[in-house]
Amino acid sequence: MTLDKLRPLSNRAITPFVALATRLGLSANVITITSIGTAAMAAYALVRGGTDPSWYLAASAFVLFTGFLDVLDGAVARSTGTDSEFGDFLDHVLDRYGDVLVLGGLAVGTGQYLLGMAAVSGVLLTAYLGTQGDALGLGRIYGGLLGRADILVIVGAVTAVAAFSNPVLYDLTLVEWSVVFFAIFTHVTALQRFVWSWQELRADG
Repeated sequence: MTLDKLRPLSNRAITPFVALATRLGLSANVITITSIGTAAMAAYALVRGGTDPSWYLAASAFVLFTGFLDVLDGAVARSTGTDSEFGDFLDHVLDRYGDVLVLGGLAVGTGQYLLGMAAVSGVLLTAYLGTQGDALGLGRIYGGLLGRADILVIVGAVTAVAAFSNPVLYDLTLVEWSVVFFAIFTHVTALQRFVWSWQELRADG
């Protein structure tokens, strides 16, 4: 299910935007820093959407644009030959802040604080296990049910729908059900990465 597998395709699709960013003199790090701003705006719109669903349309746009910038920064770095360990470090740190902002905004807007804490902790553990694999010599791990791209696309799609209709099922709205989904399946993804790493380490003896 993870959309991270489609990164080669998305990198080709954004080639014109890479060329535009290069012409404008935008570095990969500047794009990365910009993404934390769009994530913050998404969080604000998500909070406001809890009382005024019309805000969910803006939230969807900001969330999806954050995902676009997440693809663009790496593509620009590779295209200009400016990819570096610092850039990779900055990207991962700000991506985690972005995840907290988006899922935190979703939780605050719906009032589902405990589920929100579960979702945030799950996405952070997923990211940690992905980079921990790299530290152990297994390579960076992107697999599992939910990657970052999946989360951003799901939030963007759900809030786009909720801007016009936010149906209730078993006393929870569509947006609230998305928080439930993330609270469960981010931890499932973290567990998948843990099991894969454990199996690889055992195989290596």
